[in-house]
Amino acid sequence: MKIGILETGHLSDTLKAKYGRYPDFFERLVAPHLPEAEFFAVAIVDGEVADSPAQADGWIITGSRSGAYEDEPWIPPLEAFLRDCLASQTPVAGICFGHQILAQAMGGKVVNSPKGWGFGIHNYTLKARPAWLEKIPQEFSIPAIHQDQVIEVPKGAQVFAESAFCPIAGLVYGGLDNPHAISIQPHPEMSAEFVADIAKERLRNIISAEIVEPALKSLEKPADQVAWGKTIANFFRQAKAVR
Repeated sequence: MKIGILETGHLSDTLKAKYGRYPDFFERLVAPHLPEAEFFAVAIVDGEVADSPAQADGWIITGSRSGAYEDEPWIPPLEAFLRDCLASQTPVAGICFGHQILAQAMGGKVVNSPKGWGFGIHNYTLKARPAWLEKIPQEFSIPAIHQDQVIEVPKGAQVFAESAFCPIAGLVYGGLDNPHAISIQPHPEMSAEFVADIAKERLRNIISAEIVEPALKSLEKPADQVAWGKTIANFFRQAKAVR
């Protein structure tokens, strides 16, 4: 099995030296639960393009500092590629920006939310628990770092996870039981240590202390990253079996 990681953002040299690039985060998250997979990255943010959906058995879309609605030259080709993936039922998993750009590509709407920043460990509720979500608790917790949100669900997609702050926190495409694409707004690939480091480097300059300090304190709480690593692996394995 081959899993392609669509890299849509950069980290600073300091964070990259400590943690690697965004694709490394996802390989660390999923590979232990999908040992049969070979991972490779396509640096979409640097102008690279994937050959076709068939180049991989499944695709992951990373997070990004860019907004899905911004005038970046790599965004329209990425949207077209994602539409091709869904048209061919090639499995896709989108995280944070990946959640947003997949929704926008399929006709949903993404905005810079007036609710402001979601940062720290956030709590979410599953609206449904099909077999591929069996590892995820009904109430789960995951790090979040975002201001943008999906506010309109694309035609044919279903919401499977929500929170008071982010009502469209998880989407499935192609049916709840056997989806060919899934996406979530929070970041299961991020450790508490990384979230604290990125806050110190970047977010303290753009988010008020009233938000940052409680968010950093929340990182002491347990979160469900491992369960999500297993779930994304199971999604790819199930989707490949169904195709």
